[in-house]
Amino acid sequence: MKVLVACEYSGIVREAFKAKGHDAWSCDLLDTETPGNHIQGDVLAILGQEWDLMIAHPPCTYLTCTGNRWFKPEYKERFPTREQDRVDAIEFFEKLYNAPVEKICIENPVGIMSSILRKPDQIIQPFQFGHTEAKKTCLWLKNLPKLVFTNLKEPEYITYKSGKRMAKWYAEAVNLPKQERMKTRSRTFQGIAHAMADQWG
Repeated sequence: MKVLVACEYSGIVREAFKAKGHDAWSCDLLDTETPGNHIQGDVLAILGQEWDLMIAHPPCTYLTCTGNRWFKPEYKERFPTREQDRVDAIEFFEKLYNAPVEKICIENPVGIMSSILRKPDQIIQPFQFGHTEAKKTCLWLKNLPKLVFTNLKEPEYITYKSGKRMAKWYAEAVNLPKQERMKTRSRTFQGIAHAMADQWG
């Protein structure tokens, strides 16, 4: 198949499909971290290039529920364009979802698209695919089956004095520089990438 991994700079999903013999390409505004078939630029410009499968990871900054507090009136002066940023993020997500590609998977954390577009077809966790990390991830699917879990693990959490619980890996990433922290938290886990390539390829 000709596979497009949209909004991916890590190359993790791309390389998983390439290992299965597919003509897989990643596309992102950033350069790829892993040498290989990568298009640096706007993915919307290449959606019409007869892809058989697209797995897309649109930016979640303005879509995730965890960022809703920044839309409160008291933060308006600090983030004056945030409302429009959310509108633009929704539009970008919908353009990917409506792309002229037969098989599509859109991946995102729990967020507002569940009510704006529709509920996701599946919610997965890395610990269902051989990792000890927890990261609730929604999948919107077109002409693709739900992923079958491959290797269940016990997830690792940190519980704070307040009683709040957070995934250990996610909490530890707070000590990284901002850009590296964002990249670490956005990369697809290898076990999930392998499952996508094995089950959808």
